[in-house]
Amino acid sequence: MYSFFSKSLLIVLLFASCSGPKNISKTDLQTVNNLKTHIQYLADDKLEGRRTGTKGEELAMEYISNQFKAIGLIPKGTESYPQSFPVNDGKQIDEVTELIINGNKLEVKKDFFPFPFCPDQKIEALPSVALQEVGMPWFFDLKETLETNKDNPHFDLVDYIRTSFKGINDRGAIAMIFFNTSSIDDKLSFDPKDKSEKLAVPAVYVSKDAAKKYFSDKMATLNIKLRTSISEKNRLGHNVIGYIDNRAATTIILGAHFDHLGYGEDGNSRNTTHEQAIHNGADDNASGTAALIELARKLKYSKATNNNYLFIAFSGEELGLFGSKYFTENPTIDLKTVNYMINMDMLGRLNDSTKVVTIGGYGTSPEWSNVISKYYYNLTNVVKKSAPSLTIKFDSSGTGPSDHTSFYRKDIPVLFYFTGLHTDYHKPSDDADKINYTGEGVVLQHIYSVIESLNDKPRLAFTKTREIQTTTSARFSVSMGIMPDYTFAGTGVRADGVTDGKPAQKAGLQAGDIVIQLGENNISSLENYMQALGKFKKGEKTKVKFKRGNEILEATVEF
Repeated sequence: MYSFFSKSLLIVLLFASCSGPKNISKTDLQTVNNLKTHIQYLADDKLEGRRTGTKGEELAMEYISNQFKAIGLIPKGTESYPQSFPVNDGKQIDEVTELIINGNKLEVKKDFFPFPFCPDQKIEALPSVALQEVGMPWFFDLKETLETNKDNPHFDLVDYIRTSFKGINDRGAIAMIFFNTSSIDDKLSFDPKDKSEKLAVPAVYVSKDAAKKYFSDKMATLNIKLRTSISEKNRLGHNVIGYIDNRAATTIILGAHFDHLGYGEDGNSRNTTHEQAIHNGADDNASGTAALIELARKLKYSKATNNNYLFIAFSGEELGLFGSKYFTENPTIDLKTVNYMINMDMLGRLNDSTKVVTIGGYGTSPEWSNVISKYYYNLTNVVKKSAPSLTIKFDSSGTGPSDHTSFYRKDIPVLFYFTGLHTDYHKPSDDADKINYTGEGVVLQHIYSVIESLNDKPRLAFTKTREIQTTTSARFSVSMGIMPDYTFAGTGVRADGVTDGKPAQKAGLQAGDIVIQLGENNISSLENYMQALGKFKKGEKTKVKFKRGNEILEATVEF
């Protein structure tokens, strides 16, 4: 379950069964043992946390593919069972980048770095630090700027550099070389997540020690050789897709993500020691992946054949639903034939005392309440059907911190099964020995019962629900009401959806619009969008600039 979203779920209904636990049959016992086998393999150290685009993810992909093949599922990826997709990892400094001063080659990232908005250029010149001559690099000491703005909490130095010097080439500069002689820490470093558009001339930052060595004599002529090259950094993720063809008109999609955090390289770990460690993700989400495999096994021999079944193990979920969004944009079946989608994320920590499982997406079809309540006492304690003891909490929203959101966005009814957060969430301590395997078997049986009960029902109707607002680490008290597209690699923040009644919708923004400016704040990435939101309070108004196709539009938004 990925870390961009708030993990709190709003509970709107509560049904609880008072029936006692049943004796476990041989079939159920085998399912529990299978769950244990799957989770122990997927959460083993040799998979190194199953980070998207790594060898560990590839090993997990091969394991799931082999399980699907053994069960007899039809391959439904684009390369047999797998479906590969690109993941934009931001920007990287290419090896050809160099800065040579007076014959001395400076070390990239130690002595200098190019800003991510640098163009790819090569220059040779003989400038002086104090002179701003036409056709020469210009030097900028950030000391005065930093001291002037030291008490301004809203001052953004990178944004200042990016915007204040745009068009400087028209004044004659062929490069910008920044340094800092003040005692104020500028905190500058290469930001691979900066999605700003490239400037016309290179912009580089030289460290304090290197600047002292080369720039102290401001009238001296320097022999400068500079080459900058910034490129997109991409990795390849893989969904794993199998299919049961019952020759039916409609298809049920069952999904779970199998990727996790690796060593925490993407900044989504909650490890307080900050030491590199493998995040095995036994609950998140080897548990859901194991349930997906065992549901495939059960449904392969089920008599519930009025639907086809598509089983998808997603990757890239922890990065922001990359795999599921890619599938919904590049489906291997016709999405118009999809009846509904069930997503399983973190099913392995059912509490033996409370037996609480949360089911999200409850409001995405009116049929959910009719089906699910058959298996539990309702609030007036009228028995409808006995079932293994569980306490069910319902969340009506079709959006949330997992892959069902991508299908809800395609107007597909969804359910989301989740046994709750715990202290090991997104930590290296989420290991296989802490999984409640019997409890997961009970949850799996409930999911299977829901699928069976809908076998003879007509296709489910879809209903829009409220949407859960996403967050990052930035703190803010207002929201625009847009669902960001985390897979967007361009400049700005693209709205994957716009919530009815929220400021963005009232201002006229639509899904697909790209926010590029909020007030005086230029928006280049999701993170500085959130930082910009933090500067506003409820009741305030500001201008928002956004792209819609080739047009740049402006509107007033009131928080």
